[in-house]
Amino acid sequence: MTELLAVVAITFFAVISPGPDFAMVSRNSLLLSRRTGVLTALGIAAGVCVHVSYTLLGVGLLIQQSLWLFNLIKLAGAAYLIFLGIKMLRAQPETGEELASQPALSSLGALRTGFLTNVLNPKTTIFIVSLFMQVVQPQTPLAVQLGYGAFIVLAHALWFSAVALFFSSASVRSRLLAVRHWIDRIFGGLLVGFGMLLALTQPSR
Repeated sequence: MTELLAVVAITFFAVISPGPDFAMVSRNSLLLSRRTGVLTALGIAAGVCVHVSYTLLGVGLLIQQSLWLFNLIKLAGAAYLIFLGIKMLRAQPETGEELASQPALSSLGALRTGFLTNVLNPKTTIFIVSLFMQVVQPQTPLAVQLGYGAFIVLAHALWFSAVALFFSSASVRSRLLAVRHWIDRIFGGLLVGFGMLLALTQPSR
């Protein structure tokens, strides 16, 4: 029971902590659509599923202990976040006609954005590997560990879907869409900042 409570509590605080996932879901929900935000959230959950899967297979420990592999994932994630951030920072004010003529982000595109934002974040790797290595006991049955993994994935899906629903609500969007280019720039700045911090992060040993 103590192990279960620890997994639940640590997962809760990890999920709600601000980061690239939160910024991406908030931005896509607010500036694009509720559907895009929810699909981005599901893409994040898919990324978490990948982290959980390789951790249970023992690959997560290899990534954590291999400096070159960790740095490769870290720099790829940082480059991706900075690339997205720069695109958002270049946002310009648009008229209603220009907004209406913009192509919507496809379902696959929304899923891909959420997936890559999460799966390329080595901090998620560290969180999940540390959780299974330090909190979950070696003698814990595999079925229970799979249950923990499913809970972590579900927690991410539910939390970020809730974030998407909030930021895509009519009351929130009506207040903020008039300054959407500034919102794009703010989220772009956050993603660039997250990317730079990620690039400068040193793995703990």
